[in-house]
This record gives sequence, C-alpha cells and structure tokens, in this order.
Amino acid sequence: MSTALPLHLSDGELVAAVARLAGSERAATVALIAHLAELYGRRLHERAGFSSLFTYCMEVLRLSEQEAYDRMKAAKLARRFPAILELLTSRRINLTTVRLLAPHLTRDNCAVLLAETSGKRKRQVQELLARRFPQPVPAASIRKVPARSGAPVVGSSAGAPAAVGVDPTHEGSPPTVTPAASAPPRPPQTRPVVEPLAPDQYRFAFTAGGEARELFDLARDLLRHAVPSGDPGEIFTRALKRLVEDLVKEKYAVTSRPGRSGGQAEDSRNIPAEVKRAVFVRDRGRCAYLAPDRRRYGERAFVEFHHVRPHAAGGRPTSSNISLRCRAHNDYEAEVFYGPAKRDAGTEVMREAAGRYERGTDDTFLFRPETEMVVSGPRDTAARTG
Repeated sequence: MSTALPLHLSDGELVAAVARLAGSERAATVALIAHLAELYGRRLHERAGFSSLFTYCMEVLRLSEQEAYDRMKAAKLARRFPAILELLTSRRINLTTVRLLAPHLTRDNCAVLLAETSGKRKRQVQELLARRFPQPVPAASIRKVPARSGAPVVGSSAGAPAAVGVDPTHEGSPPTVTPAASAPPRPPQTRPVVEPLAPDQYRFAFTAGGEARELFDLARDLLRHAVPSGDPGEIFTRALKRLVEDLVKEKYAVTSRPGRSGGQAEDSRNIPAEVKRAVFVRDRGRCAYLAPDRRRYGERAFVEFHHVRPHAAGGRPTSSNISLRCRAHNDYEAEVFYGPAKRDAGTEVMREAAGRYERGTDDTFLFRPETEMVVSGPRDTAARTG
C-alpha cells in the first residue's frame, strides 16, 4: 500500500477517501478489541510471559500507552457487555466513552448508560456521570508543588508555584509503565483542568506562580466583607465575571452606555464600535462560518472580525458585511477568495478577484471560487461560507 501523499486526488475524492479510511480504521480497531477480549479470556498474554494485557499490547503490539490502555479496557468490558462492540462499530460511542463508563457499568445499568451516552461528547458524558454518580466535593486547598529535579514547572513565575485545588487519583486514568533505569523519565500523565464531580460542581486544577498566589490572597482579604469564608470558588467566579466583562468590552465595544459615532471616511477599514456590538450580539461571539452542508460549529477561540466582501474588493465595515470568524476560517476564506499566491498580493490583483462575488436574490452574495464548490449566504445574517 502506497504511503505517499495523495496529491493526484481531487477535493471530492480526497474527502471520500478520508471517510473510507476512517471507517476502515474503526472497523479494524473494533475487530482488534474483539480479538483482544478472546485472547484475554484464554490468558494467552500470560502464556506469552506478560502479567497484564496492557503490557502485552505495548510490548508485542507496539501500541502507545494511551492506545494500549483504551483497547485493553474496552476488551475487558466487551467480554462482560458484548453490546459495546456493536456501539463502537456504529460510532454511537467511542473508546473515550468506554473508558469513562468503565468504573460505573454493571449488569443492571449497562443498557441505560450505554443508551444515554450514545452520540455524546466527552464533556457531556462526564457531566452525565457526575449527575448519576456524584463524587464528594473535596475541600478547597492551595499547596506548594515540589519542583521536579531537572524539569522546570510549566507556568511558574516569580516565587514558588502553587497548585489550586486537589488532585485525587483517577481510577479511569491509564497506568504508567515504569521505564528502564537507562531510559529518560516519561512526562507525567496530564489531568483534566476542569472535571465534573456532581451536578453544578466542578473541580478546577492548575498550577500558577507566586504572583498569582499573592493576588489571590489579596483578593480574598479584600472580599472578606462579601465572602467571609474566603471560598476560592466564589472568588474565582467573581474574578472571571469581571475579566469576561472587560474582555468583551475591549474586543466588541460592548457597554451599557454606548456613545455616538463620529463617522469615518467611506474607504476606511476601521470597524465602528456600533458595528462590533451588533456583530457580537448577532453571531453570539462565535465563528459564523457555515460548512457546505449548512452546518455551523461556532468556535469561540481566536475569533476575529471578518469582511464578507473583502475590504480590498470594495467591502465596507457595516454590520451586514462584517461577521465573526475563528482565525482558521478567516485565513481559509481569504485563501479561497484570493488564491494561495494572491492572498497577500497587491490591491489591483485583489480587486480583480472581487468578480467572484455576485449579487443574488434577497440581498444575497453568491461566492464562486475557482473550484467546484458553490455556496451562498444572506448578507443580513452571518452566513457567508467558503
């Protein structure tokens, strides 16, 4: 089988090939899990000299720690609950869901839990399990983290780093295999930053420097009149609310008392404050890019203002022509519109590319890039696609 890049495939063929290969990989993974379940039942890994199926998967099959752990856990559960194999095959659950369900599945609740978690993402599964199997909320704590020899603590600044929250052992985490004495130490297993514990109860775990510890202590003292207990969760929530308010005001000019615009030149690239506010409310602070199947994923990270009709092509900074895009889709649409070689070219080349936009019915812009894709979106919504 060739491992060269499939440069000869068209866009449609490439998308179809990726989907086909993903399906083949999924089928192969489920088949591997089924065979591992039978191998485990016959104790063939022990006959081969391995005390656990996990080490067998790593040493014989050359899987990574995470791959070995997920497949080992799924294989053992599949022996008890064969329905897991069917759900994995049909993509209704994945290996992450199986790992999260493993400590909680019983003969009595198996059918219900598998049905409730079908089609859900990791965070949704975690929150569902937190409602069904709430964990005791640990007492808030701040402690000094001992520095590992030879390895600086990430995120530390002046002073000793402090860990906020507690870090109990997680039953669902993959075990760490002790390396040989001559091998370099492996990095520690990462823990989730936010973990649901019970309904509306989350555990936050992160490491911060001495400056953060000093600021936290100062904030706790200043808030004693409002939060006598000094609850870190309440202080953290108040700080985040103020931070989000400041960020939204800074980026989207959102304010309870907006001022009047002084106007600007017709060819100005500046986006007026009232346009920023209107676009933020309309697009709900999320990327408004629509896929060809009209699906909107709504990314919130790295969101930027995007000209539906580019400024160099005559697009003005109005609420009907400005939309929110994540950085990836902002760059993608620029490349589709101008072409990889023309995206950063001169103004004249950009103006020539403006002919790819045509005014359609109902005040709609039709975007016709030099590909077989033809998409459209109304100007008065943030529905321009690329």
